[in-house]
Amino acid sequence: MPSRFRIPKARITGAYGAVVKAIAKRMTGGEIPDNGYVLWHNRRVMNGVLGIERSAARWNALDANLSSYATMAAAGSIGCSWCLDYGYFEAHNAGLDLAKVREVPRWRESDVFTPLERDVLEYAEAMTVTPPVVTDELSARLLDALGAPAMVELTQLVALENMRSRFNSAVGLESQGFSDVCELPLATRSAAA
Repeated sequence: MPSRFRIPKARITGAYGAVVKAIAKRMTGGEIPDNGYVLWHNRRVMNGVLGIERSAARWNALDANLSSYATMAAAGSIGCSWCLDYGYFEAHNAGLDLAKVREVPRWRESDVFTPLERDVLEYAEAMTVTPPVVTDELSARLLDALGAPAMVELTQLVALENMRSRFNSAVGLESQGFSDVCELPLATRSAAA
């Protein structure tokens, strides 16, 4: 389904535009992510967002699978099809467990997740609802299992995904088809979730 672009798609031009296009080619195989067209309207905002994203890409205290599950659970809670699509594409390219990634939208009914993974998914959803409903018990279990550095990273990754998903949803972006290169389609979210 094509994106609606509530903020018109900008034309990416100039020397800096060539750099953006080159980065997109490396990241996605050539297609510029739709949010790039929107962010191009305000280069200071775009540069700030890209700075955060570059920094987050280097974080490594949290297992990559847990990171992927958490960000996709947050995106799914918000309903950002663009973020789920791109998250699945990233998981595929990173060689993560796609059978589990596929089940994130319906993790409560799925039997593929460990207790720790379920806690991570629950935490991501609890952080994402408004107001957040994170409990002391869930936080304590995760802190005990992950340690403080990974817990801080998990929390910030979910917060970052909330920023991404809320921005992309608000500007009208929908799945761009990045996950089409993957072998498995995303599971649909259950009605109970």
